[in-house]
Amino acid sequence: MSQEKVERYKEQKANRKKNMRKEKIMNAVRKVILSVVALALVGWLGYSGYSHYEAGIPRPTTEINYSAITDYMSSL
Repeated sequence: MSQEKVERYKEQKANRKKNMRKEKIMNAVRKVILSVVALALVGWLGYSGYSHYEAGIPRPTTEINYSAITDYMSSL
């Protein structure tokens, strides 16, 4: 091995714990971000499906008899 390789290996060995900790943290951050994105996607799909289902249901209608108000307004 050349002297450069030996020096590089020693440097990597000295920083191994720090590098492994950094990789673990980055993996955890990646997992959290992917979980949040997946949760948002599932929530959006659920909301869209529910609103589509609600749009297909006929809404109840109520008829109002305004004859008493019309008679009162005409008597004024």
